[in-house]
Amino acid sequence: MVSKHIQTAQVIITEERIRHIQERNPEDYERYAEYLKEIVEDPDYILEANKPNTAFILKEVQAADEKFQLILRLSVAGDTPEYKNSVITFLKIDQKRFQRYLRTKKILYKSE
Repeated sequence: MVSKHIQTAQVIITEERIRHIQERNPEDYERYAEYLKEIVEDPDYILEANKPNTAFILKEVQAADEKFQLILRLSVAGDTPEYKNSVITFLKIDQKRFQRYLRTKKILYKSE
């Protein structure tokens, strides 16, 4: 479990984070932003992240025939109550990287 004390189910992505994604992966946001909701609401895997209160999400989106990685900072007890869960980054990844993550990171959740 990433955290037992998540404050909210709401997820946001700020303009600053959108610019961050666009700068590092220019085509990914424009081409795949429509899948963000599906990735967050129905992940294939949640892996242990390097930082506390952070979800490392992997999702294969059948409609796009692509695989994605999304990092989500969770709003937990002790954070400012107005904070929401927030997308940190999002990018398309290849099959090799997807499989490497599954081999090298601890799986916290797997969809059935």
